[in-house]
This record gives sequence, C-alpha cells and structure tokens, in this order.
Amino acid sequence: MKKTFSFKSEKKAPARQMDAIKSEVNKYIARERRKTVPEGAGFWEFDCRFGITEAAAEVIKFVNISSCITQAFEAGNESFYLEILAKPGQPKKPKAVG
Repeated sequence: MKKTFSFKSEKKAPARQMDAIKSEVNKYIARERRKTVPEGAGFWEFDCRFGITEAAAEVIKFVNISSCITQAFEAGNESFYLEILAKPGQPKKPKAVG
C-alpha cells in the first residue's frame, strides 16, 4: 500500500475520518497476513514509511503506524503519506547457550 490519506471529508468529521483511515490500514494488514506465506518463511513482515508528503516519508516501525497517524492529525496536518510493504519474514534462530 502506497497512499496519501486526507483527514478532510465531506461526510465525516476529521476525527471520524482519522478512525476510518486507521480501520482501512488495519484491514489492509489483515488481508496481507491472510495470504499464504512462501515456503521457508515463517510469517509476514512489513516495511513501513510515513511522512507528510511522499518525499518527506521516513522509515518507521510497524507498531508505530497508529501513533504516527494520530500525531499527524493532532499536529493539524490535512494529509499524510503512508507506505506499507509486506515481505516474508524469517524466524530468528535462538542463540546457543553454553
């Protein structure tokens, strides 16, 4: 998903639009996680970028998506850019004790 979201909507208040955006992002993530994981991979990982514009987007952690959306809204921005790309993840091997 590479998309610029807007907090302005003719039908919704800006706070409700923010909730709708978060819901759309969560639905996208759920759809990606339901896809079959390639052989040899254990799960889906997500590479994420967030910014006020696409050019200003910076890498963020997956778990910080919702808080970044909230911060952009509270800062008074009219829109923001969000990029979420799914990739197969490899489980980390446990370290040998001894």
